[in-house]
Amino acid sequence: MIAALAASASIALIPVSAVAQRQQPTPEQRLDRLERQVQQVQRQVFPKGRPADTAGFSDEPAATQSSVVTLDQRLDALERQMADILRQSEENGNRLTTLQADLAKARSDQEQRIGALEQRVNEAATTPAATAVQPAPTTATPKPPVAKPKPDTTASATPPSADAASTDDPGEEAYSQGFHQWEAGQYDQAIASLKAFTAAYPKHKRVSYANNLIGRALLDQGKARDAATVLFANYRTNSKGDRAPDSLYYLGQAEVKLGQPTLACKAYAELDAVYGSQVRADLRKQVEQAKTDAHCS
Repeated sequence: MIAALAASASIALIPVSAVAQRQQPTPEQRLDRLERQVQQVQRQVFPKGRPADTAGFSDEPAATQSSVVTLDQRLDALERQMADILRQSEENGNRLTTLQADLAKARSDQEQRIGALEQRVNEAATTPAATAVQPAPTTATPKPPVAKPKPDTTASATPPSADAASTDDPGEEAYSQGFHQWEAGQYDQAIASLKAFTAAYPKHKRVSYANNLIGRALLDQGKARDAATVLFANYRTNSKGDRAPDSLYYLGQAEVKLGQPTLACKAYAELDAVYGSQVRADLRKQVEQAKTDAHCS
């Protein structure tokens, strides 16, 4: 009985040991399997070939698992950096597009403003208002004697005295009417009368006076920008007129009110350069004071 049991046990153990020997790989098989796994990993990490430090010679060792992990980490870092660069590039492109649009809009607005200013200068210099009031005829009801106007301490725009004015010169009367309206503070009426005078008598010697006084009336109304346009036009279109120097002075005053003292100093410098010693003494004194107030160098 004992012998029979031992024989049956030995017979039962023989398949188990054989199966164990078949399932246990040899060291060479394990190395081959590891090399195949590493090569598979390399193909995934380096789809175009093995890395330079492990390729070229058959006796060089294959990449280790730690080097593969390090390369994966470096690749991830490079991908993140590349994503950041692309994002920053897109943001910079958007900012550049916005800046270009703002620059184009600013250029368009500037051209429109310059064009409008040039048009206003041309209109003021060539064509007065078509609906300006015509001067009253000299045969109308006689006017009361007009006293000699008070001297103007801010500028020399005084019209000819009553003795010098000739009743045979309707242009002189028309200009005097506008002057007295300005002197009385009736600026809108004065501007209309003076524009009517320049339209009716474009070659009259008082045209320079009238245009200068229109600019002063606008300045007195607080319309510094319109005043600057009219005064500049009076100087440019009739630089030899009697009141062209005055227009440069009041142009500087208008620029000061517009907050442009640098442009005001340029107007005063232009007055000195063009007229020099020909400037009247009272106007010279006002110009020097204006230079001081504007801090001109």
